[in-house]
Amino acid sequence: MIGHIIAWSLRNKLFVVLAGVLLLAWGGWQAARTPVDVFPDLTAPAVTVVTEAHGMAPTDVENLVTFPIETALNGAPGVRRVRSATKIGLSVVTVEFEWGTDLYRARQVVAERLQLARATLPPDIPAPAMTPAASIMGEILFIALASDKHDGLALKNVAEQVLKRRILAVPGVAEVLPIGGDTQQFQVTVKPERLAAYNLTLDEVVQALRESNQNASAGFYVEAGQEYLIQGQGRIVVLDDIAETVITVRDGQPVLIRHVAEVGIGAAPKRGVGSHNGKPAVVLGIQKQPGANTLELTDRLDRSLADIQAGLPAGMKIERHIFRQADFIKTSIDNLLVALRDGAILVVAIVFAFLLSARATLITLVAIPLSLVAAILSMKALGATINTMTLGGMAIALGALVDDAIIVVENIVRRLRENLAQPESEQHTVLQVVFDATREIQGSIVFATLIIMLVFMPLFFLSGVEGRLMVPLGFAYVVSLAASLLVAITVTPVLAALVLPRSKIVRQNVEPRFLHAIKGGYRRVLDATLTRWKGVTLVSVLALVASLVALSFAGRAFLPDFNEGTLTVSTATLPGTALEESDRLGQQVEQILLSHPEVVATARRTGRAEGDPHAMDVSASEMEVTLKMRERSKEAFLAALRADLASIPGTQIVIGQPISHRIDHMLSGNRSNIAVKIFGPELPELRRLTGEIKALVQTVDGAVDISDEQQGDIPFLTLRFRRDALARHGLSIRQVAETVEMAFSGMAVSRVQQGQASYDLAVRFDPSAKANIDAIRSTLVTTASGARIPLSALADIRNDRAPYYITRENVQRKMVVMANVAGRDLASVVDDIRRNVAAQVKLPAGYHVEYGGQFESAEEAGRTLLFLGVGVIVGIFLLLFVAFRTARDALLVMLNLPLAIIGGVIGVFAAGGVLSVASIIGFITLFGIVTRNGVMMIAHIHHLVEHEGVGDATEAVRRGAEERLVPILMTALAAGLALVPLALAAGQPGSEIQSPMAIVILFGLGSSTLLNMIVVPALYLRFGAIHKRLEQGPASPLQRKDVV
Repeated sequence: MIGHIIAWSLRNKLFVVLAGVLLLAWGGWQAARTPVDVFPDLTAPAVTVVTEAHGMAPTDVENLVTFPIETALNGAPGVRRVRSATKIGLSVVTVEFEWGTDLYRARQVVAERLQLARATLPPDIPAPAMTPAASIMGEILFIALASDKHDGLALKNVAEQVLKRRILAVPGVAEVLPIGGDTQQFQVTVKPERLAAYNLTLDEVVQALRESNQNASAGFYVEAGQEYLIQGQGRIVVLDDIAETVITVRDGQPVLIRHVAEVGIGAAPKRGVGSHNGKPAVVLGIQKQPGANTLELTDRLDRSLADIQAGLPAGMKIERHIFRQADFIKTSIDNLLVALRDGAILVVAIVFAFLLSARATLITLVAIPLSLVAAILSMKALGATINTMTLGGMAIALGALVDDAIIVVENIVRRLRENLAQPESEQHTVLQVVFDATREIQGSIVFATLIIMLVFMPLFFLSGVEGRLMVPLGFAYVVSLAASLLVAITVTPVLAALVLPRSKIVRQNVEPRFLHAIKGGYRRVLDATLTRWKGVTLVSVLALVASLVALSFAGRAFLPDFNEGTLTVSTATLPGTALEESDRLGQQVEQILLSHPEVVATARRTGRAEGDPHAMDVSASEMEVTLKMRERSKEAFLAALRADLASIPGTQIVIGQPISHRIDHMLSGNRSNIAVKIFGPELPELRRLTGEIKALVQTVDGAVDISDEQQGDIPFLTLRFRRDALARHGLSIRQVAETVEMAFSGMAVSRVQQGQASYDLAVRFDPSAKANIDAIRSTLVTTASGARIPLSALADIRNDRAPYYITRENVQRKMVVMANVAGRDLASVVDDIRRNVAAQVKLPAGYHVEYGGQFESAEEAGRTLLFLGVGVIVGIFLLLFVAFRTARDALLVMLNLPLAIIGGVIGVFAAGGVLSVASIIGFITLFGIVTRNGVMMIAHIHHLVEHEGVGDATEAVRRGAEERLVPILMTALAAGLALVPLALAAGQPGSEIQSPMAIVILFGLGSSTLLNMIVVPALYLRFGAIHKRLEQGPASPLQRKDVV
């Protein structure tokens, strides 16, 4: 079949060339239009349900809201895990579905289950709401609205009514969460003594306000053929409308709101503040929808924000350069494109150095653009994006793409030279020579390429986040390699037939001088080692054993550290800390950050924004920090920053990076590399165990940023209503509860519409009513008879302590100890923690510990790759057996695998001594590439014996090794040098995953090529099937028929 394709291509040369040109043009045009992103879409199918419960105590929220919702969602089809966080007046339940579940189907399942759960929830709380479908990459942009001239109310109004609405109208935006400033509220501040004087209850005031804010629509009337709409206008527009609202009539005189209360506009109670570079601001986090193109969306947002800025009041400024994911993407993609470009230049240099012919080099290099374009078109057809993983796959494949073409061109040049050396009468036509030369090595290139494609199969079986990351890389590699094989058997022979016969390289038999020296040196080495197979084997085995022993000491990690150019700094202080104090501590952290020259800008969010699914408490802050690295290394900067931040008392500070943190959060539910989860029923016991485990983790070398979930008790002021006292005064629990709520937090009784904006109309007592516990005790409650009774007469009021934050997973309470890793590999730190906890922590019945985080995924990925790796090795053997029709030769070719491990292990230590999923994939790639060398050599020895009549085994092995030296060196150097720019880019944004792979492949290729040229010939002469073939005599025409 391959022979027919080669022959057809040579018969239709013009068609093949034009098809190649058209493919390049179309592929280039499509590449420019393909979406660009930092990673493939890593979003796990998850749905977050947020329920607001108006200041309800956490244990009540847990029992009355969280538990019923969890119970309803737990049995849903495809659910992998249900996590929840319960705080004061807030329940956040996150439902995680199996990987591969359609997100919108998952949302439909959750919506149906929530309908069932609604009936079991308290009637007076708002319905649970699903947060918009957003990407795991989360906030692609943070902006801040700041002003020196305007107050918090004006800033928040503009942020909510102008910025948020305009930004949400940009296609691709999922959600905008503003935090900071003051939310405007129409406030009716009731005076209890006035209520008593007019003999009114709070209920009557509330009822009057609720009934005073509506329009009436009364149909139409017709006059003189004209229709008029009848509308009664009674909505509140200005403050006077509220003040003039009638409550009741006393002694023929109307009692108005202004008689019993003060009416004004003020700030609603807030649970979060925002800050930019240490100054108060409204910070807006902009989240993108899954699948939206980050770069395009950021450009659209920049244009929209520029338009919005032009229309803002004088003095208000939108700060845009806080955190921009697009900057990281651009840097990453640019770095990889530079690595691709430099790799291609090195490949050109090496091919030209060996062939010394511009024509031959050009023919060889045509494979690169055609293969890359084929990969991009395939990705486009499958809806994939161009990202650091797909570009990385192409960058790693770069050198391998020209290998098939190199082998074909080198063989055609050799055969054209031999044809020219024949007497004219015996010379064949150029087309016949090109066809025979290509057909001669078709078996070795087809099988070698199939083997390389086979070794990538395990990547396609990875699940979870590692699958989402690695499958696009494998896909780009395999498709571009398959395309390069197609180019080598169609375009390359056609171009060779068109331009090589008249070239200097064929007519003058030009060969570079250094090749003569290499061939001479190799001949001497081969003479010295060909018959000394025992010594050669012993040296190789010792080197292999040494490398395997060294590998057992290497560290293990899931993914290499990313270099995002930004930090996420999370701070938490004691639960129960007031917002003002937490804000002050947050400002201290900001000042320390801004004192470092590397920090360009900071944006701080303290507490929780309204509607935010992250249940952050007022005692916690999160800062996005933009960096511009200077003389110091990143490690030195982070060490200095951690030392400075340690001076802030009573705070836990965790330093991470935005995307890495979000991947951690998705894997374990916590924003850290390691999460030690303690499960059990009782909070005090969980707290004790958490303290013990945290103390143990702090003793482990390499564990940094150690913190626990702040689930301590906070001070409560408990009002236990006395039913006998209420009965005596004719009051119901509801009446007193509403009075308490209005007195201390205010109660929204209606909404005031102003243009397109609407604001709460809240009834409250004077804030001095809760100045201290005595003021609260003496708060007056008005009865139906007009009597005024202090609250202390109706309820027992005492200080108490109770939990303020409860987390659960799969319907069990849990607490978490979190840690990041620095200076050591992830797996060994986890092993130490596990060992210490197992040895020193005694768990009571009903309690257990689980470990979550990146290493879970690393272990699972490692197991999958190991299991499938064995299958791949069997697959390689079977393919080689089909190619050579002998198990002996197949096994001898596979000698390259252990030979490659030797260099690969050196590569692991050169890249930092940590074996990550990236390094493992480097080994997998390496196995495929190095098998090609053995296939080429042994296939050529077979050819010499079967087709060229070589009758001596030693002569056949020597000639086979010498004649394949140049193509093997060329392919190995092309594949290796193409990876040098990637290997040198270690630690740069975008090449964090590809660089360890490149280093492993580079070193492994070096060791295996060197040893392949010495070990394989010696062992093949001793154990190969060549002796059996020589006994059978020259191959008959039937035997010569190629299996391919």
